[in-house]
Amino acid sequence: MPAARPHRWLILGIGLAAQTATSAYLYGLPMLLPQIRQTGGLSLASAGTLVAAPSIGLLATLILWGAVADRRGERVVMALGLGLGGVFLLGAALVDGFGPQFALLVLAGAGGGSVNAASGRVVLGWFAADERGMAMGVRQTAQPLGVALAALVFPPVAAGWGVRGALVVSALACLVVSGLIMAFVVDPPRAARVPGHRPCSPYASSALWRVHGSGALLVVPQLAISAFALEFLVTQRDWTPAAAGRLLFAVQVAGALGRLVVGVWSDRVASRLRPMRTIAVAAALAMLAVGLGAAAGSVLAVAAIGVATVVTVADNGLGFTAVAELAGSEWAGRALGAQNTAQNITAVLTPPLLAALIAGSGFGVGFAVVSAFPVLAIVTIPVGAEARHWAATTGDARPGSGADRVHAAVDMHN
Repeated sequence: MPAARPHRWLILGIGLAAQTATSAYLYGLPMLLPQIRQTGGLSLASAGTLVAAPSIGLLATLILWGAVADRRGERVVMALGLGLGGVFLLGAALVDGFGPQFALLVLAGAGGGSVNAASGRVVLGWFAADERGMAMGVRQTAQPLGVALAALVFPPVAAGWGVRGALVVSALACLVVSGLIMAFVVDPPRAARVPGHRPCSPYASSALWRVHGSGALLVVPQLAISAFALEFLVTQRDWTPAAAGRLLFAVQVAGALGRLVVGVWSDRVASRLRPMRTIAVAAALAMLAVGLGAAAGSVLAVAAIGVATVVTVADNGLGFTAVAELAGSEWAGRALGAQNTAQNITAVLTPPLLAALIAGSGFGVGFAVVSAFPVLAIVTIPVGAEARHWAATTGDARPGSGADRVHAAVDMHN
């Protein structure tokens, strides 16, 4: 069994390092906004566009990278994309002018998309079903860890060596991890291809579409908290930015650990989507509590923000694991790319739309409205389809205890 091989933990660790390295520049460049504006003489809008450039490249290439990984394997795709990301970041550090820097950062984001699509396939291939949720939970801690490292490293480096120095540090990290991938990552074994046979698309049924939609819906409360919690604490609760930042850093680290915990939970109950549905219920209640507390001017809103920050990020790894399992090895890369694309589109749209709502109606109404999105996810998460998938492919709902099989049988009718 592939999952019994000990080197899978090294491969998982390198995958985590690769995802962390890309997350640092894909999502951590806003930590350089003051220096970018000062050194480039840019307006806030122009500087914001520049730091968003990697996300544009990411969105444009996720599904393409997934398709290449499905055909050519994970090792080459991850190493090539991460290496290209490092090269383009070095280019962005060396050129002058908004246009050239923007273009190179878009290309760096496009390279980083390879890791998002291919590292999930590695987890699918090297870890058995009873460990896969935990392994994917480890992988999914990379995004908050990458942003946390960017917050820790980028500002002081930029203060000493400018924005160019911060970009060089990020580029070198990508190049080093790319070398580690080539040296130590091994593609998991695949079933032999049958000449002339093309595997059926898993998108013929609604299950994957519903997981993509549910994942996108659950990104809305996550972005609402990450984008507006600090602003709320500073402007409505009279906290200093430094104090608010320390609180949010602490709960983001707790959220990263939460992704690992729920991954283990999903392994124990032999289901990804039942825990995901439970988390959606918790996210809806947490966001409603934030909204009511904000509307009432209560200090309970602060406690609710802490809970919501942890809860709203916990489901991410479950959705990706479910997508990989439902898609199967022949389609996993493309399906993971589609899941990433849906979530990143939501992540781009949520802040400006929610900002307009908050500007017109206040934080209380804005946060309360956000609670409707996880409610919709509760309905759309295809728990029954997951049970039917495993019953069809393994002859049982999933490997697990008798109680797990009873739950799966009940969910078949939902």
